[in-house]
Amino acid sequence: MEFNNQNLELDTVDLRILDLLQTDARISNQDLAAQVHVSAPTCLRRVKRLTDLGVIERHIAVLSPDRLKPLLGCGLTAIVEVTLTQQDAQTLQTFEARMAPESAVQQCYRVSPGPDFVLVVQVRDMDAYLALVQRVFTQDAQVRNVKAYFSVARTKFAPQVVLK
Repeated sequence: MEFNNQNLELDTVDLRILDLLQTDARISNQDLAAQVHVSAPTCLRRVKRLTDLGVIERHIAVLSPDRLKPLLGCGLTAIVEVTLTQQDAQTLQTFEARMAPESAVQQCYRVSPGPDFVLVVQVRDMDAYLALVQRVFTQDAQVRNVKAYFSVARTKFAPQVVLK
């Protein structure tokens, strides 16, 4: 997704709002306004502007896979390197488009040098991972190589963008 950043200007209040929302998106507008030292209506307008500009993509809840594992069995995280047979723009875009609807693919990065893509995959178990591999990688003639690393423990997860 590309945005025109020509009209995008962020002042210290905007940056403070963004920093606070990254930590707790459930904060009330009144509390947010008080912490950034502006009125509640001003704060609300700024958050709406940042959302309309695409700086704030969405408000989500970050779930704990470790706590859900005993309840749902969703316990296998894999970091997957994918190398394609060709690196032309169309092949790369086609692969990205195939990854977008895959719910097990949490993150997809086009990288360089090395493999063409690095994916973060979250599945229930090894059987679910193998099914994903068959469906997404094995049946794609453009995929040349897949290398997976399986997480044994998550020691840090911080989706915040550094603003300072």
